[in-house]
Amino acid sequence: MSPVIKYTLARVGLFAAVFAALLPLDLDIFVKLLIALVASAGFSFILLRGLRDQVANQMAGAAERRKAEKDRLRAALSGEDEQKRES
Repeated sequence: MSPVIKYTLARVGLFAAVFAALLPLDLDIFVKLLIALVASAGFSFILLRGLRDQVANQMAGAAERRKAEKDRLRAALSGEDEQKRES
């Protein structure tokens, strides 16, 4: 499973867990949602560091591949690729 999907599901699960813990409290539903949103963001910063690092590494790898492909295409379009083959 993709690290992005794992991280997203973990964030949603963390939010749901915090919200469920707040259900017994006598607060307005929007206050509970706001508290769950802020608390789950803080918890995810600490608890989901490993998944967040995996997502960052995956995104960095994809950016490097796109840059290499872009450079390869530019070289091919400018004729540098053919010049190297002839040398």
